[in-house]
Amino acid sequence: MKRGKLIIGMISSITVLAGLLTVARASTAQQAPSATFKSGVDLVRVSAVVRDRKGRFVGDLSARDFTVLDGGETRPIAEFRHELTGVSVALLFDVSGSMQGRLTVAREAGTHVLSWLEPRDEASVFTFDTRLDEVEPFTEGLHVLPDRLSSLKPFGATSLHDAIAATARRTAEREGRHRAVVVLTDGNDNWSQLKPTDVSAIASAIDVPVYIVGLVPAIDNPSTNVATVTPERSALAGPLTDLAVWTGGHAFLVSTPAERSVAARQIVDELRQQYLIAFEASGVPGWHSVAVHARDKNLVVRARSGYFAGQSRPTSQ
Repeated sequence: MKRGKLIIGMISSITVLAGLLTVARASTAQQAPSATFKSGVDLVRVSAVVRDRKGRFVGDLSARDFTVLDGGETRPIAEFRHELTGVSVALLFDVSGSMQGRLTVAREAGTHVLSWLEPRDEASVFTFDTRLDEVEPFTEGLHVLPDRLSSLKPFGATSLHDAIAATARRTAEREGRHRAVVVLTDGNDNWSQLKPTDVSAIASAIDVPVYIVGLVPAIDNPSTNVATVTPERSALAGPLTDLAVWTGGHAFLVSTPAERSVAARQIVDELRQQYLIAFEASGVPGWHSVAVHARDKNLVVRARSGYFAGQSRPTSQ
């Protein structure tokens, strides 16, 4: 794959989506975004992770253990798989000016993720400030970060939301694997055209979970005793956390080496435990909310929040 810099703000499809895609919060009714659609697809595939009330993975379920709601209506499960060929992870490093002094810990966190991958798994490395740069294409058995990442100097504004959307599109091309985007950032964004709700719509529509690893000092981590910010004022709270949850991913705030290691392992473990559930798409074009539940009320399911009927993803003409 040809390496090079992609000017995120100039990509026409992203520009169109910025104005058209709107996803309501999970607690409110969702409005269907206006978009141009390709030819229809028959099945919607949803990756789901299941845990019990103690947080332990549940990996021995069958299709009959799940219910799928499409816009509140029950849909029969047409396809069900648990074992796939491997994991495909896109590591997305924030190298903007606000990451000054934090790239070392970002590299450490990224290395932790790679260390949990198996030879059959693959990973890619992207960086961004106001532009997205593919540093390493998807490569099987990647366990060491590219040397180039060690010489980068944080600089410029931050297009965090745009970078996540563009990277999710790249990751969606990795068929037949447990896929995810892992974002290593301080959570600041001052240049994106897309809002977090726009990005969650894009990533949800193509079934790519987004995991956000917030690299913050202890004083900016509301979970620590020395924190000087409340959860509501954290850069990783609110919209960014919602973005991760809506896509079926998760957001972490990490301040210590141990926390970075635990987050990395949890991400890879979750990807290996994904169930792939497919159901017939609605015949009504546009955005549809999706909810996946376990019949056992003691189990908790995490999956993406919706899909676009009539196509695999939004597009521009």
